[in-house]
Amino acid sequence: MVAFLKMHGLGNDFAVFDARKVALAFDAATARTIADRRLGIGCDQVIVIEKSAKADAFMHIFNADGGEVESCGNAARCIAQLLFDEKKIKRVRIDTKGGMLECSDAGGGRVTVDMGEAKFDWREIPMAQAVDTASFAIDVPGFDEPALAEASAVSMGNPHCVLFVKDAATALVEELGRAIEHHPWFSARTNVEFAEVRNARALRLRVWERGTGETLACGTGACAAAVAAAARGLTERNVDVALPGGTLNIEWREDGHVLMTGPSALSYRGEVDLSSPVYGAGASPMRGGGGSK
Repeated sequence: MVAFLKMHGLGNDFAVFDARKVALAFDAATARTIADRRLGIGCDQVIVIEKSAKADAFMHIFNADGGEVESCGNAARCIAQLLFDEKKIKRVRIDTKGGMLECSDAGGGRVTVDMGEAKFDWREIPMAQAVDTASFAIDVPGFDEPALAEASAVSMGNPHCVLFVKDAATALVEELGRAIEHHPWFSARTNVEFAEVRNARALRLRVWERGTGETLACGTGACAAAVAAAARGLTERNVDVALPGGTLNIEWREDGHVLMTGPSALSYRGEVDLSSPVYGAGASPMRGGGGSK
């Protein structure tokens, strides 16, 4: 039996596995089954932490469809809190496929994550053709939404397409989100944000996550929406982003770095038999520290 933790950041939930001492057999099929809310543990993402030669830990992130992705802000807060408690320190570094994340204890059960610099170059997002990522029109067959005339694209270590809508509560998150996720302009697919500007210091947001669907919260999505709004002069550079699961504070500093502050929570501890055929026994063990990633 392999131990795991069920954790969440504002309802964006994770099954967390610790592979720092013993290599674990993980592949896309294993991750999909673990994430399945009927046949597995049930979660938005499966997180596997490993040793790292250049950080306190390396974090692998598997979406519910089994695909490994670059970054997850809510998961970073959860793993940071685990490391704070384990190491009795207030600052840690977590390496990911999307880059290094600096995390600090913000007090009151909250964690601040330096998500790095937001990137706007169409090649870094990545997109299949050159566009002005601050504001561009995107054609989505079957949809005639005004927000499509002025979309934004941002990379927070992973790709985001931000749409500014009049009312996030009534936005076509599933229908339009799914279509844009698979739009040919986004060569690695994309997360899609439906952002409502409430005032200069506040956004309301719903997110369609690539490979997962709509989630209660998305840390990188909140960062992308806040940056896109500030870049277009719709808000200030420090905003509260209200998501269905709760609120994150996002600060886009003058040096380009984006700071995300919010809570994390441990739901329960459990064990699972990864050697069972249902979890894809025979998958290749994950080996090696994150320093080589």
